[in-house]
Amino acid sequence: MSSNPNKEERRIRSIKGKVMRMLIARRLGGVFGGSLGLFVLIPILWAVYTVTEKLGTFSFSYKVLLTMPDGVKSLMFKLTDAAGTVLLTESAYKIVLFSAVASTVVFAFRFIGALLSIGPDLTKISTILAPIDELATRADEISNFEFDESKYQLLENAISKIEPDDNKEILLPDKELQGIETAMNKLIGRMKENYRQQARFVNDASHELRTPIAVIEGYANMLSRWGRDDEKVLEESITAIKNESANMKHLVEQLLFLARGDSGRTELKPEDVDLNAMMQEIYEESLMIDEHHRYRIKLFDGNLHINADPGLLKQAVRILVDNAAKYTNEGDEIILGTGINEKGEDYLMVQDTGIGMSANDVEHMFERFYRADEARSREGTGLGLSIAKWIVDRHKGNFTVVSRTDLGTRICINL
Repeated sequence: MSSNPNKEERRIRSIKGKVMRMLIARRLGGVFGGSLGLFVLIPILWAVYTVTEKLGTFSFSYKVLLTMPDGVKSLMFKLTDAAGTVLLTESAYKIVLFSAVASTVVFAFRFIGALLSIGPDLTKISTILAPIDELATRADEISNFEFDESKYQLLENAISKIEPDDNKEILLPDKELQGIETAMNKLIGRMKENYRQQARFVNDASHELRTPIAVIEGYANMLSRWGRDDEKVLEESITAIKNESANMKHLVEQLLFLARGDSGRTELKPEDVDLNAMMQEIYEESLMIDEHHRYRIKLFDGNLHINADPGLLKQAVRILVDNAAKYTNEGDEIILGTGINEKGEDYLMVQDTGIGMSANDVEHMFERFYRADEARSREGTGLGLSIAKWIVDRHKGNFTVVSRTDLGTRICINL
């Protein structure tokens, strides 16, 4: 057979290179375009402000003239009416210089930021295209085999029976094709998993972002209609937009954490962790930042040391503490603790005296975006416990949850 698959493999790599070049061009083009827009916008805003301040009004019927009688430093801004009468003359050199410096500084920072962000994105593109690249490689391997028409037909029939949403694998009865069968099944498995992860992320994100976006859009429309003249509407709209923007930022950060985790980009950095010291630190932080609840701590009388990522593990416990505070009435008690359970596992405990959960809610509490009916009236995204579970799972740990409606909840992270 001919070496066309090699040509196809080169074409796959050229596609990868083209996508990478397009990303770089678009990212850097956005940086340049934004800086250029800033350079133009600053003088325009200055001109509008100057005209309004000096003349008391601004009209688009005015004519603007820029002159440089003695070089750049003599740049003058002239404003005339329709009859040619000069209404205003101002030196524009300093504002143009300021605009150039400001846009250059912004360009430099955004350019550096773009360079730093391009690297991970290029890696992501390479990862996404890796299955296609591998497919081209396998195609090249297939081309080196001397197949008769029946083997090609057998392979084609097996592939045609695979559906995107099922878990079936390619089954080839021919022993000569077993290597290809294994390679194709691994490739298809990876592609399906990537598809499922991306579909879940997009569906979850679009669902949760719809509400804050709608709120921001609604208040923005209200601002455009009445906000200029009504200070109450203006203040209400600004406050709402700020709050929803903060909620949306928090949600996006949580989504990105889970997305990075699903794609294997979040690495654990294990070290020796003193669980008593960690829980003591969380207890002291809680006393400082939450004055509305009573905190108590019960530490194990002895050493509790494990090998774990201290930052991620602390994040998981803080999620449990934040949840406990959210669903516990002001003035009620929250208990933090450590210990060893009957299985000999070290544990970190958070116990509250809040609204509690039903058995059905406990069963689904770690699912993404799941929120019990009683919790829907309170602030939250439904992602915190999912993040905590991801962290605990990566530490090969598990949860023990005991909860009773109107009595409270006790959650232990067993490690």
